[in-house]
Amino acid sequence: MKLYSTKNKKAFTNLKYAVLKGLPDDNGLFMPQEIPRLSSAFLENLSEFSFQEIAFSICQALFKGAIPDADLQAIIENAVNFPAPVVQLDEEKYILELFHGPSLAFKDFGARFMAQLMSYFNQGESRELVILVATSGDTGGAVAAGFLQTPGAQVVILYPSGKVSMLQEKQLTTLGHNIVALEVDGTFDDCQAMVKRAFLDKDLTGKIRLTSANSINISRLIPQTFYYFEACKQLPQDGRDLVFCVPSGNFGNLTAGLMAHRMGLPVHHFIAATNANDVVPAYLDSGLFSPRPSVRTLSNAMDVGDPSNFARMLDLYEGEEGGSTWNNMRELVSGYAFDDEQTRKAVAEVYRKYNYIIDPHGAVGFLALEQYQKEHSNTKGIILETAHPSKFLDEVERILNKKVEVPERLAILAKREKRAVSMPTEFGRFKQWLLDNIA
Repeated sequence: MKLYSTKNKKAFTNLKYAVLKGLPDDNGLFMPQEIPRLSSAFLENLSEFSFQEIAFSICQALFKGAIPDADLQAIIENAVNFPAPVVQLDEEKYILELFHGPSLAFKDFGARFMAQLMSYFNQGESRELVILVATSGDTGGAVAAGFLQTPGAQVVILYPSGKVSMLQEKQLTTLGHNIVALEVDGTFDDCQAMVKRAFLDKDLTGKIRLTSANSINISRLIPQTFYYFEACKQLPQDGRDLVFCVPSGNFGNLTAGLMAHRMGLPVHHFIAATNANDVVPAYLDSGLFSPRPSVRTLSNAMDVGDPSNFARMLDLYEGEEGGSTWNNMRELVSGYAFDDEQTRKAVAEVYRKYNYIIDPHGAVGFLALEQYQKEHSNTKGIILETAHPSKFLDEVERILNKKVEVPERLAILAKREKRAVSMPTEFGRFKQWLLDNIA
């Protein structure tokens, strides 16, 4: 498998280098040289394959022998070992539940697969691998769970102080062992900028083996393609156009869907659903991409004002079929944005109409799909429910005026002591901390 940087399509590297490096030296993002189309026999018989068999087929096609089949099978068996069920709301709307993993968020798929892949490629290395990750909510918890006590790996999580839910914070700050949390006095974008800058600092990279666990790492995106195909196989083929509605922050989840589409995913359209941090819907509307500081919202995991994976989205549609990148992207992607009050009403509406408790991110997706289907009849839509509603316990219980059951693996964290290092947004302080505590 060959990969290039979005800033230099003529320089190629291999899968091991891209996974362990995380970010190219030119500050671009790694992309596969080829996104192969899966065989028609596979696509036409999706319902006959298990989730793990789907994952194996996708990786086999992408990796092109970079990992022997037996090793690849073991990686998938260890990573993809929980379900992604589709739940029907009505004849037009379905929910893809992606919260059945250890941290109760969709990022468990990417984090566990990445941990297995990094551990495989890191065999025989004498120096510890240090994984830096910025989180706006769920990424940190998934990465912490995925890498906990992994030999040869140290995880450093940066999260914005006061901008994640209490239980999300406990997932980041209570595990100990090889997991360290830095509580940053800023926004997610500040955290992400600090992580990116660390990879470009020659002094740091000369002393510490750094890699990233954010969706800037290609090994996070690849496993997120798996559940799009897994969702398709669970729906009956009835002649209606299928659309996926993706609650979006850093846009890794949507980018994975677009990659799946290139591989043959039988989908008609994607919907990018955002909160007030609507720079991508604004781009889809105007053709102008204008990053700005993120604002805090109820759906905090989507509070991203400068989404990294937008560069990959542009790369996928640049010059396709001779049209403009903007027009090419709009053929397949629509964008909608909603505020907190609309989100709260949607949480209540979904419970009232369907007796289903949806989290705030999924509620934004519900609103976007509802709006899209008003304009496009004869469609069936799948909303990606990215996190269990109990991760936003106070707000969801306040909206519904009822108790929400908290799964045991999350409930036990509430009583654990938070351990986090306070950190300003000044990169120099962050760099010095790494040199003092990690190098």
